[in-house]
Formats: sequence, C-alpha cells, structure tokens
Amino acid sequence: MSSIPIILLAAGASSRMGGGDKLMRSIEGEPLLRRTARRALSAGPVHVALPPEPHPRHAALSGLDVHIVPVPDAAEGMNASLRRTLATIPPAAPAAMVLLADLPDITNDDLNNVMQAVDLKSDTLIWRGTAETGKPGHPVVFARSLFPELLTLTGDAGAQSVAHSHADQTICVPLPGHNALRDLDTEQDWSDWLARQ
Repeated sequence: MSSIPIILLAAGASSRMGGGDKLMRSIEGEPLLRRTARRALSAGPVHVALPPEPHPRHAALSGLDVHIVPVPDAAEGMNASLRRTLATIPPAAPAAMVLLADLPDITNDDLNNVMQAVDLKSDTLIWRGTAETGKPGHPVVFARSLFPELLTLTGDAGAQSVAHSHADQTICVPLPGHNALRDLDTEQDWSDWLARQ
C-alpha cells in the first residue's frame, strides 16, 4: 500500500440521476460509494469528501478506516470538495491521488498500478490513468508542488486546467478497457452498465 493519500470525491448532489443518489445505488449488495472506498483503501489512506451530516453516505462508509471531510459548500462544484479534502492531506505526503467515487470498473489493481508508476525523483508531476486507447481519465496523482494550484480552483471543472498546464510533465498509465473513464452519472448509465455485467 502506498503512503500517498487518496482523495475520494463523493460530495456531489447526483443531480443528473433524477432524484436518486448514484453513490448509494447497490452493486452486489453494497453501495457504490462503499465499494469504491474499499478499493481505494487497498492502495493508500483515503480522505473522502462528503456532504455534511446528516446524510446517508456517512452511514455507507461505517466501519471503514477512512477520513471523512465534510464539504458544506459542495453546491459550488467538484473543486470545493477538492480544496477542502486537499487541505486535510498530511504535510509529509509527497503527492495525492484524486479519484471519483462513481467509477464502477476501477479495480484494486488499477489503483495500485497508477501508484506504482509514481516516481517522485523524476521531473514528472502528474501520473494519470487512461483508457486502453490512451484517453485520459482517473485516477490522477498530483505531486505536492501542484497543491497550491489545485487549492485555487473553483467551480465544477475538476483539476483539468492543472492537468492541461502540465501535460508535458505527465505520465499516462493505461488501464484495461474503459475502467478509467466509465462513470455512472445517469439512470441510463446505470442501465447500460448493468446490462453489460
């Protein structure tokens, strides 16, 4: 297991689900959020951005050794979660992995493969999972020197602008199929994914 912390972004409102909570939908008897958090724990310590209590997502993580970070301003977008969670990363951590909670195909091996690609003695600043076609996705590891840039981000675009700015200092790590890309944002996404299982 890596000493690099994992930021699990799970404070969004599931606004495209038409009233349901995508992260609380069950896969093999387990909420997607808990499933993703368990997999993340195989790769490093996990800091989870969540809506403030009371919220069912807190109970979904009961018993897991994760650090929960409430995000009262989650309505701003993904970067409110990123800023608040990044601020809880221990000062000694040399980097942090950012992972979305709604990627059902990400495996323990995928997360560990990206972690194992990290070489903090190199000039590389970003290590990013991609689809097997090379299309960039998640997870993404950012070196600590990029934290100040990440902490200035606002809105819902995630860390794309930072990733683009440092494309020449990025190592891509191909993962199987579309594991790095496939998310479950809508009812149609869920139906399509379940039909393939």
